[in-house]
Amino acid sequence: MLIRHVLEDRVLHVTLLRDLDVASRAAAALQIEMLLVADRPRHVRIQLPTADPSPASLSVLALARRLCEGLRTPLTVVGPVRPAAPPRPAAAHSPS
Repeated sequence: MLIRHVLEDRVLHVTLLRDLDVASRAAAALQIEMLLVADRPRHVRIQLPTADPSPASLSVLALARRLCEGLRTPLTVVGPVRPAAPPRPAAAHSPS
């Protein structure tokens, strides 16, 4: 599986599950194109799996942008979700 998607209030949320390579680029692009044409969302949000995406991932993003422009659908791109840092332990106070 290359992508995960959810349609919520006509907003299509697409997540690339991993950074794409040349072999997986076409399949991911086709999946996204089919979702756009079938669902006709009012907004598309694509989440990239890494802060430094591969050329193949950028290629799919460029295709999605062109498709969204053709459909007059706004596109938002976000980076990877970082887990929240665990809370720091409280500093020990020495008795005065």
